Amino acid sequence: MIRNYWELTRLEMESLDRENTVVLIPLGALEQHGNQAPLGTDFLIAGAMLEYLKKEIEKVDRDYPMLMFPPMPIGLSTEHKDFCGSITFKPETYYHMLYDIGAGLSRHGFRKLAFLVCHGGNAPVVQILSRELRSDFGLYAFILSSGAFDHPDVKATISPGNVWDFHGGEMETSMVMAIDPSLVKLDTAEAGEPLDFEGNKSLMPYGKVSISWMGEDWKTKEGKPIGIGGDPKGATAEKGRIILETSARELVQGLLEIRDFPIRD
Repeated sequence: MIRNYWELTRLEMESLDRENTVVLIPLGALEQHGNQAPLGTDFLIAGAMLEYLKKEIEKVDRDYPMLMFPPMPIGLSTEHKDFCGSITFKPETYYHMLYDIGAGLSRHGFRKLAFLVCHGGNAPVVQILSRELRSDFGLYAFILSSGAFDHPDVKATISPGNVWDFHGGEMETSMVMAIDPSLVKLDTAEAGEPLDFEGNKSLMPYGKVSISWMGEDWKTKEGKPIGIGGDPKGATAEKGRIILETSARELVQGLLEIRDFPIRD
């Protein structure tokens, strides 16, 4: 049965088969997403993904043993810290906070947790952390990526010609519109591109040859730092629903395999 961690009493928690329960921890962020989308975009998506995942998992296993942890509202957002409103932990702070959560879960007998990464900047810390938690506590820390951005159904939501859609662009803005359209101000939207990489054949903001980009690398055509990739103006709530549903559906098989993954004492 899928339940919210924070809603259980101590007695209910004690009665769980904690060794075989998966604790899902959604990792959001509090950072700029352009002129049009809220600072809490990743946090909002993290919360919505809990609902979409529950719906999709219960289609195949209504007894899936999972506790959903409260979404973490702040993460590692160094690349956005100079844009007004963005808040970030230092990497070591973020690492130790998540480490302490893992240590607490281990103390209470949990053996499996899954980090749901809803902000890409959190991933490097989580990748290091997951191995350390397994080494130190025998805690199996799995990593899930929340956005199925390479899926054909998701790619089909991007407007023609919007080739740089990325952080804070059409897809993420659409996802927020599916959650709460009142939070999006499309009339203020501006598009962003990595102008400093224009004309390069190999060196890009991501890929086989890359540099750790900063938000200022993404600019309007006039050269103003805007901190987002792509043009959000084509965003719609329906596109966001497709992206959220597809992203949740694509994680189900992995979650079933996490459920069945053998634990070594």
